[in-house]
Amino acid sequence: MASAIYAGSFDPVTHGHIAIIRAGLLAFERIVVAVTANPSKTPMFSSEERMEMVRETFLGDDRVEVDSFGGGLLVDYAAGRGVYVLLRGLRPVGDFDGELQMAAMNRNLAPGIVTVFIPAVDHFFVSSSLIKEVASLGGAVSEFVPEAVERRLRAKFAPPS
Repeated sequence: MASAIYAGSFDPVTHGHIAIIRAGLLAFERIVVAVTANPSKTPMFSSEERMEMVRETFLGDDRVEVDSFGGGLLVDYAAGRGVYVLLRGLRPVGDFDGELQMAAMNRNLAPGIVTVFIPAVDHFFVSSSLIKEVASLGGAVSEFVPEAVERRLRAKFAPPS
């Protein structure tokens, strides 16, 4: 079965992430969404909360598996799962250099693993950080995230009672 891994912090998952996963499902029979811990970021949502938001988003779609990836090399995680394709989304120019460097390093570390890039088309300007900032300032984010994510964001930023 042709599978790919789409790894990220997904803090929170956005319609941009969802579009990348759906596009990936056109080429792959299964996508493993690996929710990662990024040491350079302090997540708003716990790993379990982030995984639950992705699961809720793809409820009933057996082609999407959600897993936690806590550390180490992504290529080792992928090889351990028997998956040899890493799926990456690309937003405008700024993402390309870093993503290409990461893909080249991964290819050097594990020659049997390839990276497939999918350009973000509709929500290319959306990032999880931007969504959290807009939500924290009381802005509407329903156009950019699933309802379950919007609900959790509202709860995080609700004034104390």
